[in-house]
Amino acid sequence: MTRVKIIGAGSIGNHLAHAARRKDWSVTVCDISAAALERMRREIYPGRYGQWDEQIQLFESAKAPRGEFDLICIGTPPDSHVSLALAALEEAPTAILVEKPLCPPSLEGADQLLERARTSPTRVFVGYDHVVGRAIRKTEALLRDGGIGAIKTIDVEFREHWAGIFRAHPWLNGPEDSYLGFWQAGGGASGEHSHAANLWQHLAHLTGAGPVVEVESRMAYVRDGKAWYDELCYLTLQTSQGLLGRVVQDVVTTPTRKWARIQGTEGAVEWICESPTRDVVRVLRPGQEPETHELSKSRPDDFIDELSHIESCWAAPAGTSPIALERGHDTMLVIAAAHQSAAERRPVRVSLSAAHPVSGASA
Repeated sequence: MTRVKIIGAGSIGNHLAHAARRKDWSVTVCDISAAALERMRREIYPGRYGQWDEQIQLFESAKAPRGEFDLICIGTPPDSHVSLALAALEEAPTAILVEKPLCPPSLEGADQLLERARTSPTRVFVGYDHVVGRAIRKTEALLRDGGIGAIKTIDVEFREHWAGIFRAHPWLNGPEDSYLGFWQAGGGASGEHSHAANLWQHLAHLTGAGPVVEVESRMAYVRDGKAWYDELCYLTLQTSQGLLGRVVQDVVTTPTRKWARIQGTEGAVEWICESPTRDVVRVLRPGQEPETHELSKSRPDDFIDELSHIESCWAAPAGTSPIALERGHDTMLVIAAAHQSAAERRPVRVSLSAAHPVSGASA
């Protein structure tokens, strides 16, 4: 039986624990807080999934077992991701999954993790689950057909008021109660909704446009009590092959809009995360009715598909997974450059190394 250790008993830890149990895997969850473990057992897990699963083992972090797991998942705040991933590499699991974003925009330790992972047999992934979901696989198939001609631009938006996040985390009173309210800690629109930047990069790779090499951004920063975060994050991205496109991430939009459009010379493909239970992929061509593909799902399916993708990579030759550490690292390079661009009010070239400082943002 596949053995999984999940570090962090918060919202993502519950999602991953449930997904792993749906796959009939053995699950151990650890957290530095005994109260968080009890909240998982009594409130979060049964509230979402009907009842607590007695097969899940809970440990305070200092007492958690080590060295006996196939997969270690890190579902803690971003500023702890790198140190926990480095420690997890010492346990030599088959794979490690780090929740997104990989790290704060300071990028501290990101290069070290990347280099350590490159010399380790352990595969490391970052939890941008949308790029391994069913809807994006359908999008990829349609793009391979070549029915929209040469790709001219890509647009991606993840616009979602974060009230929904706080409803899923009722123990938080607002942004300042967690990393979510601090852009320097990996929160705000740039970090929490970095799915959009990651999806843009993924689509650019699919279309042969290469990596992002330049970022120009505009951000709206908010100071609210102790919190300091970006509520609006607008990015213009350019790749090594000259593809130009746009990313919008925010925490103010309601109703939610999670959408991508790949525009070609002869039409477009749209990816739409329409609701927690339905995704839509649409092909648009001039003078023709839209070709619409609806994909039903449940919220747990997003995480089950993610774990299934990682499982499929265990037996496959080493290669580039859409959620490989290298891709999550690239996304953080873009987010770091975006904050620098906003602070300095100029386009910023994306560094080939994570080991560089990020300028402070203007409030």
